Amino acid sequence: MTVILVLATFAVLLTIEYFMHRERTTQPVIQTAAPKQPRIQPEFVAGFALPENLRYHPGHTWALSESPNLVRVGIDDFAARLAGSVAKIRLPQRGQWVRQGQKILTLLRDGAAAEMVSPMEGIVTDVNEAVLLDPELARRDPYGEGWLVKLNAPDAKLNFRNLLGGMVARRWMEEAAARLRYKIGMTATALAQDGGVVVEDVSRLLSDKKWTDLTQEFFLS
Repeated sequence: MTVILVLATFAVLLTIEYFMHRERTTQPVIQTAAPKQPRIQPEFVAGFALPENLRYHPGHTWALSESPNLVRVGIDDFAARLAGSVAKIRLPQRGQWVRQGQKILTLLRDGAAAEMVSPMEGIVTDVNEAVLLDPELARRDPYGEGWLVKLNAPDAKLNFRNLLGGMVARRWMEEAAARLRYKIGMTATALAQDGGVVVEDVSRLLSDKKWTDLTQEFFLS
């Protein structure tokens, strides 16, 4: 009798478990959409975009850490506007070693060339082919689709200490903007579009010689 009672109890428990499991499996699965990554709106300093999440070389290139040793590199808004429309951009090849503060790219315009230096040291692991096909991309979107190369930087932490960020970067950009206006001989208002943003192509205001002189001075080349 006891055995029958135990078996009956066990059967009841199995029945209850079956219906509970069935109810759980028929419940609709509610999926929550992955939160969208907030788009970083660069702050403008003296008329030039200066995102706070980047670190800057005084030669107007930037670096962004994507992993402990992988760093993305590009030119800043100041360089993009001063360089203006360029016919071609030369970038290093994959596997090439570049040093911090040494040449990493060349901008070609009307037979003149401007060189720019690397903000980091490391091996080139990737090159933005889109910029090679459309050099204007680096000017239109220097902090986004217009990035230039990616580096495997074994001493990334040490290299980043040599770059500018925060309030130091802001003061540096303010000084560079003031010096550019002085060199061109224009007031801030004359150099800026509506809203105080600097004109997209400063090179249109310059002779070829002036462009070469200014790019060498500001790009530290």
